[in-house]
Amino acid sequence: MKKIQLLFIVIASLAMAATTVAQTTAISTRGVKFVGTTHLQSRAAARKSQGSLSGGFFRKDIEVDAGFDIPGANGNNSPARVRAAHVPTAAGNAIVNGNFSGFIGLTEFEQAYLAFAGPNGVNGELEPPDQGLAVGNGFVVEAINDAITVYDTSGNNLLGPGNSEALNFFFEQGPEATIDPITGVVGPPFGAFISDPRVLYDASTGHFFVSVVEIDVDQNTGALLPTSHFMFAVSLDANPFHGFNVFSLDTSNEGDARFGGCPHGCFGDQPLVGFDANGYYASANAFSLDTFGFRGAQIYAMSKAALESAAPSGTPIAVTAVHFGNLNQAEGPGFSIQPSFVPPGDNFNSTNGGTEYFVSSLDFTGTLDNRLTVWALTNTSSLNSTPNLNLTNAVIDTETYGQPPSTEQKPGPTPLLDLIAQALKIKNHESLIADNDDRLQQVTYANGMLWTSVPSIVQTQQGPVRAGGAWFILSPWVTGTQTGASVVNQGYVAINSPKQNSVLFPAVGVNAAGKGVVAFSIAGEDLYPSAGYATLDAANGIGPIVISFNGVAPDDGFTPYFGVSSAPGRVGRWGDYSFAASDESGNIWMGAEVIPPEQAPFIPFANWGTFITSVTP
Repeated sequence: MKKIQLLFIVIASLAMAATTVAQTTAISTRGVKFVGTTHLQSRAAARKSQGSLSGGFFRKDIEVDAGFDIPGANGNNSPARVRAAHVPTAAGNAIVNGNFSGFIGLTEFEQAYLAFAGPNGVNGELEPPDQGLAVGNGFVVEAINDAITVYDTSGNNLLGPGNSEALNFFFEQGPEATIDPITGVVGPPFGAFISDPRVLYDASTGHFFVSVVEIDVDQNTGALLPTSHFMFAVSLDANPFHGFNVFSLDTSNEGDARFGGCPHGCFGDQPLVGFDANGYYASANAFSLDTFGFRGAQIYAMSKAALESAAPSGTPIAVTAVHFGNLNQAEGPGFSIQPSFVPPGDNFNSTNGGTEYFVSSLDFTGTLDNRLTVWALTNTSSLNSTPNLNLTNAVIDTETYGQPPSTEQKPGPTPLLDLIAQALKIKNHESLIADNDDRLQQVTYANGMLWTSVPSIVQTQQGPVRAGGAWFILSPWVTGTQTGASVVNQGYVAINSPKQNSVLFPAVGVNAAGKGVVAFSIAGEDLYPSAGYATLDAANGIGPIVISFNGVAPDDGFTPYFGVSSAPGRVGRWGDYSFAASDESGNIWMGAEVIPPEQAPFIPFANWGTFITSVTP
């Protein structure tokens, strides 16, 4: 809900785990509600008209996680020239041609105007997409804010060309809103606020998982109510068209008392998910629904067998979630704790009664840090009977990483910016685009190692500081109550050029053979927002950058603009993450935000799209 919404390899010396270890026992258990069984709607939806500048339905994620410290008016590019003192240095990756396949995925236009959302439903204009992607059994399932669709591996949309389904409707939460197709005026009934989609495929059992954060709203006014849920859907089998069982976990009171608790309700922002042989795991940052103040990271563990046990015509057995809160790492609280997931064909960790690993970053001040936290949840096999879990963590020394700057954009056509100037007489400028912060991205447990990355500020040999990525390959262990890890390899991904060209939201995907990629968006003074990747393995580190899709224009969305955004952030919302995952054959599939060709016969209020790339590393 946080929407407002690179190099030769540089390998530091191997770092061993620090001795700091914490042990946590479960705080409580929570009942998981079975909502019902839903089916993807393979039908076309009527196109909606755009409406007027004053009546459009815009939305961005609730502004709790993304911090913007850029002063001045929209489009002031000088803040991108941040100081280089103590910034990690990277030689920079060469940009080369590569062998890959790919296709344009869901776009802002499709999620806003084509998503099947029920009678008169509409998703509205929103950004950023928050990429979700999973591949299995020949299906490519893509979820973004706030739509979902399914492709075959050749890129054919199986819901119909250019079609998708609204996530509100998919999760049986009603339409997003209704809209007058002539004026664009939005009115009741309003559906629940849904955001931050994630999609995983469990190849060991053949099930897709789709998850979101949900906040109840007043159906007449659209105002947020003090109740929230972590909602997730589990496919009945390996075919996503056979249906999903939908579950709901109430998160309204899940805030640490030390931060003030949840007297008026909380919500679990950006729920992060993973799985091992025994459990399905979610981690979220709790925030107050009245002050939007941080209320601590929360972790939930559920029996995967129980969630996957329902027959197509049956009712799932009762499911209990084991809850962990009051989580600490090093000198501060835990936040954005990423669960790991295992690629198809690889082995789950069966030691200590089953172990699920998590990883989180440690930059408490939004500056620089050189540590990560590795968390181990042990005895996960007990989730299948009487849960008896232990959660430990250890802080390890790594290379330095830090909060990335926003990046400048190559000048180009900006029809929305021009329309605002003409119709509303408000002057904006081509905006920077945001790389948010240095919270950890997804974590894959492959070949006995943890593979992950963070967005980071970097300094290359040429040009100003810029946004890049820091990647890590860790070897974790648990002995009794002691948890630790060593750094197998680490480095940076960055574009070395005289101008500010950046890598945004890097995500590491790995197959069972230990071959992977770092997937990301690319943007800068020389590059319209595009998609790219670099191969990665533990022995050789990272390879050169391959641009898999060249964007065709600058980001021209509503979030940075005065006149159409209620709280312009002065930078365009981007990301907020990419995603990468292996299929059963070892191919890595990646999804990242780009600017695709024109999406509509009129000027939209945002012009982003996604690009899905497949590569054999």
